[in-house]
Amino acid sequence: MYLEIITPDKRVFEGDVTSVKFPGINGGFEVLNNHAALISALSNGPVRITPATGAQVEFRIDGGVVEVLDNKIIVLAESVNA
Repeated sequence: MYLEIITPDKRVFEGDVTSVKFPGINGGFEVLNNHAALISALSNGPVRITPATGAQVEFRIDGGVVEVLDNKIIVLAESVNA
């Protein structure tokens, strides 16, 4: 899967990942390869990324929206803290 995390100021992360955990407004959820298409609002909290290579990465977001479609994930976040 390919993940992009974007804020109004910059692109924070982009690359291949095996899984991503999100802070949904109704509870956390995880996106894996071949996930069904979805659009969801995100609350404040950690986004935990497992890259295709390397150690787990975590960003803290202040709300936003995520779109999952055809193994591509786009996160539009209000702001991000590494």
